[in-house]
Amino acid sequence: MSDEHTGQESRPRSWLDRIAQIFSDEPTDTDSLLEILRNAAQDHVLDADALSIIEGALQVSNMQVREIMIPRPQMVTVSARNTLEEVLDIVVTVSHSRFPVVAENSDSVIGILLAKDLLPFALKRDTGDFDVKRILRPATFVPESKRLNVLLREFRETRHHMAIVIDEYGSACGVVTIEDVLEQIVGEIDDEYDVDDDSFIKRIDAQNGVVKALTPIAEFNEAFEHNFSDADADTLGGLVLRHFGHIPERDETVAIGPFRFTILSSDSRQVRLLKVTRLPADDAERSR
Repeated sequence: MSDEHTGQESRPRSWLDRIAQIFSDEPTDTDSLLEILRNAAQDHVLDADALSIIEGALQVSNMQVREIMIPRPQMVTVSARNTLEEVLDIVVTVSHSRFPVVAENSDSVIGILLAKDLLPFALKRDTGDFDVKRILRPATFVPESKRLNVLLREFRETRHHMAIVIDEYGSACGVVTIEDVLEQIVGEIDDEYDVDDDSFIKRIDAQNGVVKALTPIAEFNEAFEHNFSDADADTLGGLVLRHFGHIPERDETVAIGPFRFTILSSDSRQVRLLKVTRLPADDAERSR
């Protein structure tokens, strides 16, 4: 019966309705499904963002944890023997919300520390009876071969946001978070440390900033009111590498003049992104 006979106005079809109509020939595998979806995007039935998310979701089902985990050498951990001051220094420097905690005399992970659980101790500054083991959350352990779609489902069911990855011998070989998995579906999730593509520097506050390694020395000097020489290095990354003497890994730090530089992103060949912190005058004098 037509709309004019029912007296009802025609309802615009959603993109889901249109996709359902396209599926008159049912896809037999993932490739044929993607071909239908891409044709739908070309016909403006499906927008590009939706297509990208669907493709990411399909890709996740074929990926394993080992492909996206942060490897063991790059993990930032807290030791069960650390004092409150030492733990707070790690948390403030790295700015993560969760930290694997290792045993006092080994590299075995015994739990997860949530930065927010330190707030009562940080406010009281009562270090006498502090023991990080008392405030640990249970750690989730997953094999490096686990499929990402299965891991995501487990994250949702348990409401955990981090898992310790173990190898075939049961040793911790990395760490993976729910954000790592979601980024495979929706793309990189920006946070307060991400710098716009068209700029080199992002100020966090008066004392802190995030800087791309390719930032020219002159531009860094102007932004941070300093006078680093560009005689030996053209970029901030080059300057930092000269002081490290090696390709640093994520979360390594070095003090140069009145600044502390923390590596936020790097690989085996280069540094990409750094956090810059202006040091107190006494600390800056000792770093000279």
